[in-house]
Amino acid sequence: MPDTIRISGSCAHPWRRGVLIAMAAALAAAPLPAGAEPKPAVALHELVLSAQDRIDRHELAVLVLLLGLILFAVVTAIMLVRSRSRWSRLDIWSRDEIATLRTDLDRANALLLSEPQVMIDWPAGSDEPRIDGDPGIVGAAAGHRVLAFGSWLDAGKAQAMERAVEALRSRGEGFAMTVSTVQGHPIEVQGRAVGGRAVLRLKDASGIKRDLAELLSRHESLMAEVTSQRALIENLPAPVWTRDATGQLTFVNAAYARAVEAASTADAVTRRLELLDSAARENIARARVASGAYSGRLAAVVAGSRRTFDVLDFRTEVGSASIGLDATEADTMRLALNRMVDAHRRTLDQLPTAVAMFDADHRLTFYNAAYRALWDLAAEFLDQGPTDSAVIEQLRGAGKLPEEQDFRQWKAQLHEAYRAVDAREYTWHLPDGRTLRLVTTPNPDGGVTYLFHDVTERLDLDRRFEEMIRVQGETLDNLAEGVAVFSSDGRLRLHNSAFARMWRLDAATLAERPHIETITALCRPLHGDGTAWRKLREFVTAIDSREPIEDRLERRDGTVVDCRTVPLPNGATLVTFHDVTDSVNVEKALRERNEALVDADKIKIDFVHHVSYELRSPLTNIIGFVHLLDDPSTGPLQPKQREYLDYITVSTNTLLALINNILDLATIDAGRMQLNLGNVDIRATMAGAAEGVQDRLVGAELKLDIQAAKDVGAFVADERRVRQILFNLLANAVSFSPPGGTVTLKAARRPDAVIFSVTDRGPGIPPQMREKVFNWFESHPQGSQHRGPGLGLSLVRSFVELHGGAVTIDSGEAQGTIVTCTFPIRRPGA
Repeated sequence: MPDTIRISGSCAHPWRRGVLIAMAAALAAAPLPAGAEPKPAVALHELVLSAQDRIDRHELAVLVLLLGLILFAVVTAIMLVRSRSRWSRLDIWSRDEIATLRTDLDRANALLLSEPQVMIDWPAGSDEPRIDGDPGIVGAAAGHRVLAFGSWLDAGKAQAMERAVEALRSRGEGFAMTVSTVQGHPIEVQGRAVGGRAVLRLKDASGIKRDLAELLSRHESLMAEVTSQRALIENLPAPVWTRDATGQLTFVNAAYARAVEAASTADAVTRRLELLDSAARENIARARVASGAYSGRLAAVVAGSRRTFDVLDFRTEVGSASIGLDATEADTMRLALNRMVDAHRRTLDQLPTAVAMFDADHRLTFYNAAYRALWDLAAEFLDQGPTDSAVIEQLRGAGKLPEEQDFRQWKAQLHEAYRAVDAREYTWHLPDGRTLRLVTTPNPDGGVTYLFHDVTERLDLDRRFEEMIRVQGETLDNLAEGVAVFSSDGRLRLHNSAFARMWRLDAATLAERPHIETITALCRPLHGDGTAWRKLREFVTAIDSREPIEDRLERRDGTVVDCRTVPLPNGATLVTFHDVTDSVNVEKALRERNEALVDADKIKIDFVHHVSYELRSPLTNIIGFVHLLDDPSTGPLQPKQREYLDYITVSTNTLLALINNILDLATIDAGRMQLNLGNVDIRATMAGAAEGVQDRLVGAELKLDIQAAKDVGAFVADERRVRQILFNLLANAVSFSPPGGTVTLKAARRPDAVIFSVTDRGPGIPPQMREKVFNWFESHPQGSQHRGPGLGLSLVRSFVELHGGAVTIDSGEAQGTIVTCTFPIRRPGA
């Protein structure tokens, strides 16, 4: 139990005593329970002493802390009460001030909105405006569109407004103006600087102000129109003048002043200088009184020369207004035009070309003698100015127009010339055998001019000339001799293809008509600069001595050419070149060829016999023993033995096919192959060939698409060789097709041939290998899984050519291959 502290007058610490006294005072000041009576102050000492007896050290610390908190709470509560009182008074004052300001603002808004207007103000140093009011007075959908002046004002007013606003915002310059919107509503605009702000006020003008603004706008518009019209009248090249009710001049333009030789327009009015004489003025006055206007052609003296004017005079409210259009040049041009038309008419009347002119109403206005003679029409009929349709109907009735199936449409097409812009050409073949070239030319006044040219003789000459040139060209191109014609200036004028091939000359070079010297230089690599070519150059370029020459040229490649020249009547020279190499070397060539053929024939015959007896016989024995072992009567075979036996069978069959192909090629090359001709069923032959490659198709996972019409029929050929051809083509296509692909075998019949084609989707054949695939033992895998001996396509071409047909290949890299075999229906005689 903690020690109890006893306090006496001599040993107790002063602070402890004070604490106890404070505690006692606090206890004494504490509120009493209901019904309790207060204790007298004399009991305080007893209370302190009693508290001292009960309080230990820890309880004293807690008591001191509690007293401090109570003191802090009391002080804080007092300050809070005082602060709340002060803020309450401030809040009441602020609310009163806000109410006053809101009342002022409502009054200002009421005043602002009492009239349709828009207020825009810019604070100093800010580009963001504040816009209040109704933007609809200027036709703007939103407030910010009010500042887009160009959207509700015309361009001039909008620019003036933008300049005034810019001056207001930058320099504080006030302004006031009245403008009209594009809808015609007048708007009063005021701008001024207030308290560092730029304020722009737009107000809808009403009442008198509105009427005044509209009148002002109308006045400005009328003044602008009057100014424009006055400027136009002042600058007109034609004289213009006005008179008052008494007939005195009140206004003239510059052209009038120049015409009467006045110093100025005012001088002409002051001096009353008249352009027209008195008689003309009296006639104008009488016509004005009678009908209110005058129009006529009058003469006047202008700057000392007599001229003609088309005068127009009108009555006005205050007098009259007149204008004079100078018609002097028009009269002169009209007279000149009439003279020119007469001269043209006389010229056209002398032309052999038939000419007929129709006006915009389709009436005949001119024809020449050639037109009347062409159609044999009566002059009385043509002089009446008949219509275009009347002339056509009379010609049709006389049977002189071309025969047309739809005459109405033909006539309508001809009359389209009246609405056309450009000239058109037609060719008419008349019933009497003549051919006319018709040109329809639209006239500026809306009519049409017909020009008829009789081109019968010209067409006949052109046809004969073209036929002669064509015959000459075909003749020259089909000659074996090279032919060249040089003109009198030594340039090439004509040549045939044999000449270009013989001397290896480019067609483009020959088309430029080179000189004989140039051709000699181009041919020098083949012949050198021999005596024969020098003679040839001298003969072609000679003027006097033109005796024909004949010479022989020996070229460096061993070719021998006979050259002959023939002088032509027009100074040209015909030169022919005949290749006589074969005739010169014929004996030697025939002897060497005969010996070579004999040796080759002997070798081929020996090779055929050797293969036949040395390879085929043992192979036949092997095949026979394989079949014997495969026969069940010889005893059962183990699976491995049967597998080996199948390998032997496949290999022997492949070797036998290779030997047969070699024998066939050797026989064909030796010229000993004979065809067993007969009717070949096309569809059956295709099926037989397809059956031979069925195992390969299954192994390569390919599909075979056979396409042949049911009525494709048959043709005369060796059925066994045709099937062999198709088999080789299919086997080749299967070897080069990717797995999962399709091989197509197609047959088609034409009037003169039967065509077989085999298509694969393989890698294709490069162009440089396309001709080599038909050679013996040429094999190019090109992505194939099987490399053969390279005899299949050689055998195909040999068999097809024996039938008088041809083989073509259409292929490209990565595009597949199409091999086409063409068999003639009627095989040409051997």
